[in-house]
Amino acid sequence: MARISLDHIRHAYGPNPKSPADYSLKEVHHDWDDGGAYALLGPSGCGKTTLLNIISGLVSPSEGRILFDGRDVTNLPTQDRNIAQVFQFPVIYDTMTVYDNLAFPLRNRRVPEAEVDRRVKDILEMIDLSSWAKKTARGLTADQKQKISLGRGLVRNDVSAILFDEPLTVIDPHMKWVLRSQLKRLHKQFGFTMVYVTHDQTEALTFADKVVVMYDGEIVQIGTPAELFEKPKHTFVGYFIGSPGMNVIPARIDGTTADLGGGQVALGFRPEIASGAKVELGIRPEFVRLGREGMPVTISKVEDIGRHKIVRALFADRPMAIVLGENGEIPSEPRITFDPAAVNIYADSWRVSDPSTAANGRA
Repeated sequence: MARISLDHIRHAYGPNPKSPADYSLKEVHHDWDDGGAYALLGPSGCGKTTLLNIISGLVSPSEGRILFDGRDVTNLPTQDRNIAQVFQFPVIYDTMTVYDNLAFPLRNRRVPEAEVDRRVKDILEMIDLSSWAKKTARGLTADQKQKISLGRGLVRNDVSAILFDEPLTVIDPHMKWVLRSQLKRLHKQFGFTMVYVTHDQTEALTFADKVVVMYDGEIVQIGTPAELFEKPKHTFVGYFIGSPGMNVIPARIDGTTADLGGGQVALGFRPEIASGAKVELGIRPEFVRLGREGMPVTISKVEDIGRHKIVRALFADRPMAIVLGENGEIPSEPRITFDPAAVNIYADSWRVSDPSTAANGRA
């Protein structure tokens, strides 16, 4: 296992980058703890796989350094970094048995055969392929081959880190849940440093201790699932995390009040915002209260999804989502209020902290 330090990493695929727009991966400067379970989460093209491949050595960064436990590995090839990487599209040895596919990386390192047998059987049970152990891999389905690839990444216990690049894409939903649970168990049992790339927020939030949210080539927030939900540092995080995502409403700040065009919201603090910045208020649908008091809204649609309803409305001519309990009522003249503790103010898409809470380390 290793502490991974990303020291002012930047990467451009084209020659002679001159501006931030030329970089596929903008500056990343973070330390990831030894034994941590991290998920790189974001849409396609945001830089997740580029960052993962820089860590693994498949891509050399244009600028900066990669350190494992303080050792500079920037110029080391992949095989010298002692990592295991599981790819989205697996490479399987079709002529080998399932057992031998899993045993291969251990035998290649001259692990004693008794230890090989113990570890391979443990992994076969975990990925539910014990009955296939002596069969060749040629006849396996796509999801079974992906399970082998996943198992091959987990069978070693001497790696600095295990890197997963969207490894569950072709696996059915129930097995995804099973394998994520097994990965969590293995992480707690052995303390591997794990980095897991995905565009699926459910995978990220259920797998990781810390989620690294990426957008447009940069890391916009690293936090626990609760932190990402309650205090999104960027409007993209609010939009991307949660279903439905955070409501983002243009606002004008007047002292300690936000004017939303359709009503005013007391903030309880005076935001410090630079002149000319684009100001928005963010509120998650779960913290919008629907009743007979507050600011008027127009209901356009109600989606009943069992335990709760999603109310689609228009507020100040802008769409708004509201989460309502399964027995919640919708008044004939609906109005909304916001939970004050759940209101976030953004300037040019970045969250503005309450200076008093920031000073006490609570922002």
